[in-house]
Amino acid sequence: MLLKYGDTGSLTELLQLALSRAGYYTGNIDGIFAEKTLSAVRAFQRAFFLKEDGIAGEKTFEKAARFIKGYYTREIKKGDTLWNIAIMTGSTLSSIIRANPGIDPDKLTVGDRITVPFPFDIVPTDISYSSYLTGLILDGLTVRYPFISRFSIGKSAMGKELEVIRLGTGKETLFANAGFHSNEWLNIPLVLKFAEEYLKAFSEDTAFYSLDAAELYSQTSLFIAPLINPDGLDLVTGALTSGEYFERAKAISENYPFVPFPEGWKANINGTDLNLQFPAGWERAREIKFKEGFTGPSPIEYVGTAPLSEPEARAAAEYTENNDFSFILAFHSQGSIIYWKYLDLLPPDSLRIGELLSEASGYPLELTPESSSYAGYKDWFISKFNKPGYTVETGIGRNPLPLSQFDDIYKAGGALLAEALRIASEKQTLT
Repeated sequence: MLLKYGDTGSLTELLQLALSRAGYYTGNIDGIFAEKTLSAVRAFQRAFFLKEDGIAGEKTFEKAARFIKGYYTREIKKGDTLWNIAIMTGSTLSSIIRANPGIDPDKLTVGDRITVPFPFDIVPTDISYSSYLTGLILDGLTVRYPFISRFSIGKSAMGKELEVIRLGTGKETLFANAGFHSNEWLNIPLVLKFAEEYLKAFSEDTAFYSLDAAELYSQTSLFIAPLINPDGLDLVTGALTSGEYFERAKAISENYPFVPFPEGWKANINGTDLNLQFPAGWERAREIKFKEGFTGPSPIEYVGTAPLSEPEARAAAEYTENNDFSFILAFHSQGSIIYWKYLDLLPPDSLRIGELLSEASGYPLELTPESSSYAGYKDWFISKFNKPGYTVETGIGRNPLPLSQFDDIYKAGGALLAEALRIASEKQTLT
């Protein structure tokens, strides 16, 4: 990775955020590597004894990444105490102890290395996302809260890991996912911010949507896949701007001039819509989309060559089949509504759960329009498992939605996720 003067995009935003958190950048986080960013990079390099060339290369990013992940490692020196380290860094004693399981504050060994969390929250809500940023956040969360699980369920078309985190130890299991569509990426910080707030409340025994976080954690397990389509995301937000995959996507897009490139792209990098890939009326979806003109790889609406032909959709399906989820939440945008049915199937409790989620979020329950009623992940889950599944369409407007909508989206989406946990924890008979 290398950024220099004149570069733009989500990775420049990420660099500016890191420099801002570190105290070296005071300008707007605008994704433009201009004079203020150049000066900040040079100052940062000077402070960390790096070559002061103003170019953010591998070594500069390695140092800057700690301010995104939210922690750094420190070697214990003679006279160190965890209390003094906490004071020097603005951290807290409890957060240091939590990030270092098994540590004895009274028996520190000179030369040992410990993890020291920074005093800020990890998940940013004011910058564009990329697969790199998402990975750093997951790293930060699993280090700050080492009792959670993080694992890969497969790889994208470009070989990026498709990751899931597990929050909770209970047997009532839920699966929430985001990022099926690359230009609907505002849901990635939604699910990640919720995870961070949930973990913080559980660890510090504080209020969480008027619920007992410890009780939720012991009774439920929330599995979150924040980014199903990392390649498409990087294309949309400018983290991918060259190379074979970029050029192929650009060539595909030229056949669809009415779709802005790259911001209008919602498919995976191969030009297949991942939410039209599931064996739930896939043939009907193909018929509808072919009539609309999407007969081959496209930025939008192409169903692929067969159900589950794309690695991301296949990974999501296989992972779901290998687990016994009580119900699923698939976050998309836009519309501020909840789609809850597939055809005439009505799994037990699906209407009542949907009504509770609707009440918590303020999003009304709706039936999916005919043109989008088939081959979606939610459709497949309902038809295969006869369990409740919901597509949550956050926000209003044209995708990608602006960051200015995030607070409203999080208010609704966070409340919906908390209500989902409450429903699962109470094991209600909702019929």
